[in-house]
Amino acid sequence: MTAYGTPTVVSWGRLESLLLWVGFPLAGGAAGAGLAARAGWIAGLAWAPAQGLFRLVDGMPDQQALATGAAVGILAGLVFGAVAAADRVAVEVAVDRVRVRHGGKEREFARRDVRMAHLDGKELVLLGPDDEELLRRRSDLPGADLAGAFREHGWPWADEDPHRAAYRLWVPELPGLPPGADALLKARQRALDDDRGDEAGELRTELGRYGVVVRDEGKRQHWRLSRSAAPPE
Repeated sequence: MTAYGTPTVVSWGRLESLLLWVGFPLAGGAAGAGLAARAGWIAGLAWAPAQGLFRLVDGMPDQQALATGAAVGILAGLVFGAVAAADRVAVEVAVDRVRVRHGGKEREFARRDVRMAHLDGKELVLLGPDDEELLRRRSDLPGADLAGAFREHGWPWADEDPHRAAYRLWVPELPGLPPGADALLKARQRALDDDRGDEAGELRTELGRYGVVVRDEGKRQHWRLSRSAAPPE
């Protein structure tokens, strides 16, 4: 049990870190040595890429070829591990704030600015006072650990999206959206269809300025309005 005043960090465990920095390099080294041992056979395949490289390796003494292949494989494994590590998400929860780290960047939210936290599938969502989204971040962190960290430090946590029933499937020219939001959703749909995730994220932020909250199911957009953007009943 963590002391109430001590932040709780939810991140990958030791097993995952061991896989990144030991497992991938070892697997890469084994694969590289295996390819080096079969360099002559691979160089003889008409369809094989980089045939010149395999001929070069095949011309080396056996021990040198195996060592070179293993070294290249280990390096590739380390690069793969570094890329995977950069994409890891870590969430640090304290009594007065929460920090979310991803890809070398960090975002911090004060407790007074967050009305609710919850998971939407694999995505951590923080809602503001107007029921707007302050954060939507996908990760593979254990949901039970995230819920426990927030609750331990007194944050309001919902077991499911409290606004899930309010979302509507977006179709072009659908009434009910603020002026200008439909054009942004059209642009965002094109970004989703073309797998331009960064652009889709930027357009999500821009839609938030209109009071439009977006969640995706595959490449289909669903939307709802924040409380201030919703028409009076």
